Amino acid sequence: MKRWIYILIAIAVLAAAFIGLASVRRSRAQSAIAGLQTVEATTGPLTALVGATGTVRANQSALLVFQATGSVQAVRAAIGERVADGEVLAELEPSTLPQQVILAQADLVGAQRALDDLLHSELASAQAQLALAQAEDALRDAEYDRTVNQHGNRGSAETVDIAEARVVLARQRADQARDLYNLYSGVDESDPGRALALTNYAQARDELRAAERSLNWYLGTPSDIDQSLFDANVALAQARLDDAQREWDRLQGGPDPADISAAQARIDAAQASINFGHIAASFAGTITEVNVVPGDVVTAGSLAFGLADLSRLLVDVQLSEVDINRIELGQPVSLTFDAVPTRTYQGEVTGVGLAGVSVQGVVSFEVSVEILDADEAVRPGMTAAVNIVVEQIEDVLLVPNRAVRVRDGERIVYVLRGGQLEAVPVVLGASSDTDSQVLESDLRVGDLIVLNPPLELEQPGPGSFMGQ
Repeated sequence: MKRWIYILIAIAVLAAAFIGLASVRRSRAQSAIAGLQTVEATTGPLTALVGATGTVRANQSALLVFQATGSVQAVRAAIGERVADGEVLAELEPSTLPQQVILAQADLVGAQRALDDLLHSELASAQAQLALAQAEDALRDAEYDRTVNQHGNRGSAETVDIAEARVVLARQRADQARDLYNLYSGVDESDPGRALALTNYAQARDELRAAERSLNWYLGTPSDIDQSLFDANVALAQARLDDAQREWDRLQGGPDPADISAAQARIDAAQASINFGHIAASFAGTITEVNVVPGDVVTAGSLAFGLADLSRLLVDVQLSEVDINRIELGQPVSLTFDAVPTRTYQGEVTGVGLAGVSVQGVVSFEVSVEILDADEAVRPGMTAAVNIVVEQIEDVLLVPNRAVRVRDGERIVYVLRGGQLEAVPVVLGASSDTDSQVLESDLRVGDLIVLNPPLELEQPGPGSFMGQ
């Protein structure tokens, strides 16, 4: 009997200990559950964002430098001043400029005059017309010379008869003069009669030779050399006529565009050299930097001004390859700045990089965002926090991001149901800074989602953690 009594006592002690331990655990569980932060699962809109940070830059910026050596004569712009495109910002003393810059003014005047003559003067046309007429005359003369020098064309039958008659008469006079001279064969050479007879004979003989040459020319043909010269003269005259005709035809349609382009190029070259004597704004913008004062001696390449187009401000950010396919042109953007903590600015995506850059194995793409409502508080160089709205969805089941946990590679949220803490698997979609879309889950609207589930309450079981 005593043995059974001891056994009953032991059972009673163990039961009391179990009941006490369960009471303690129940008390701890109730205390832990009472301290949980919960929110109800709800449906509503979700704005999915992709966030990054970047630096503000102007739409366009430039550093303006001097192009020549010289002494600064005047500075016409100050920091913060808005300037127009092409406005002169600083000038160099002309007498201190290099020689080629000084002489460029004379080159410019000559080039402008040449272009004006090309566009408005009739001199070139008149000269071309005269050259064409002269070339036509020269060709006719060359062709005539070649034709009349051919056999049978050198003279008419009457001309040949006259030439033959002149030969007969000249031969007769030469014979008579010879016979007269022979009469003085024994007379001293100093005799005047003999001298006169010799002179007459020589003259008659020359006239005979001339008459024979004239007759032979009328009856003869040109030599190979002469024929080649005639042909060459005709070809040359024809070529000159063709050139003159082309020049005349060209001028009939007005100045040659190529000539105008060449003349304009000479003007532009001279003007470019003249421009070395000053610095002008390359676009409309605001002066952001001035590094020169009158009297400074500068060299080519010396920095003078900083210029920026502040009418548009942009922010360039680097986004991961995971997010880049969600970015599109025109997507709305919100921007915040540490320097302007009281305001959120609005923007839109204006550029999406097509090629990624890998840095230490991480591939990123550049995205440009324009600030649509920038004010004077936003300046180039500031750091901006950028949130790009990649998706806007309505009436979806939402869970707070801080409530999501990962267990065994699966996302879960803890839910209080009937005093019990349950782990509910969730498949998530789009996310914002605070919430995520639930695509698949047993989660229901109105369930109490635990934001800070205590790990010590977890008990083994099929997805439930009991508070008993």
